Amino acid sequence: MSQDSAAVPDAARKLAARRRREIVAVLLFSGGPIFESSIPLSVFGIDRQDAGVPRYRLLVCAGEDAPLRTTGGLELSAPYGLEAISRAGTVVVPAWRSITQAPPPAALDALRRAHEEGARIVGLCTGAFVLAAAGLLDGRPATTHWMYAPTLAKRYPSVHVDPRELFVDDGDVLTSAGTAAGIDLCLHIVRTDHGADAANALARRLVVPPRRTASDLGHQRYLDRSLPEEIGADPLAEVVAWALEHLHEQFDVETLAARAYMSRRTFDRRFRSLTGSAPLQWLITQRVLQAQRLLETSDYSVDEVAGRCGFRSPVALRGHFRRQLGASPAAYRAAYRARRPQSGAPEPALRPERAERPERERAALGGERFSAAALGGHGLAAEVADATKPPSEGYATRLPETPVGRGAGRPVLPGQRERPVG
Repeated sequence: MSQDSAAVPDAARKLAARRRREIVAVLLFSGGPIFESSIPLSVFGIDRQDAGVPRYRLLVCAGEDAPLRTTGGLELSAPYGLEAISRAGTVVVPAWRSITQAPPPAALDALRRAHEEGARIVGLCTGAFVLAAAGLLDGRPATTHWMYAPTLAKRYPSVHVDPRELFVDDGDVLTSAGTAAGIDLCLHIVRTDHGADAANALARRLVVPPRRTASDLGHQRYLDRSLPEEIGADPLAEVVAWALEHLHEQFDVETLAARAYMSRRTFDRRFRSLTGSAPLQWLITQRVLQAQRLLETSDYSVDEVAGRCGFRSPVALRGHFRRQLGASPAAYRAAYRARRPQSGAPEPALRPERAERPERERAALGGERFSAAALGGHGLAAEVADATKPPSEGYATRLPETPVGRGAGRPVLPGQRERPVG
């Protein structure tokens, strides 16, 4: 058979696999944690068409012949074996029982065949080790539980591991960070397949945030602004402390560099070396976090919040807020108050923001220019139509790449997005 003729059935198989992505195979192994295993079963295995969530067909497959017992001793029954993987367009490996053990060769072969035929392969938490053992992460970006990221990077040096990511979507291979981040990745898959409305509806049923970004890793939205002891001896610590105490003022990175008695270039280099983050991005993140706190704890208008957080205009606040959190300030406040009812009279309805903004407004966002995608418009189905609904959707924000192992033990500044996930 010629190469051209051989390519035809290969292309046909991959096309067929893409068309059946809603057939999801979940690969279970003995000794796996029950929580990670239950995530894809709950997301893809329950019919929620009444809530507007299109139905998936779930195939629960045993990855080995041994009895399937979870870490807590619960015995599971899988109606399918490895042969069923060939019928699925999406294959999920929830977790692996031990990063010191090699996965079964038969399971690795089945994953490789499924991928070659066009299936989408997903690894949740330590499931990334199984994907890496199958060679599916070679040369790709990936993430896993922060505790095991250094091991994954050392064992598979061709994998670009970033433990700060909530999840990584590399097209046909996807990985998530530890434990609950698997929910975020599964919601992302639903969003990719069926749109933001379906993912929102599913998130409401699961009673989870419809979208978290990398800035949420390992902590809730109520971050401690206290300065970590690790940076106390560094000359930049005083500058950082001053910045946190003066977020209500309008100052820029040049101001911080001057307070540190450094040139802007030297300050940028020292700041990145200490934190792994650009000074401007860190400062914007701190202002957004301060805006979150005021929206949650005060009755200031959005315009007043912008002024009290050092933004040059409400337009700048809205742009940066949406970019980092996927919702307008007004919608965030309404959703927060809806989740946490307050005593007294009900809050007045807040107007949702418009779906589109003129280019002149985008250009005014803190002196920076952002495209529609940068403002959280990655395939948004629509602007928040009701301020009481959860924040609108968008893809997880990616952070600057920092290979595992470089800058080990580096201190973390307040608001820096390098947080554990598990």
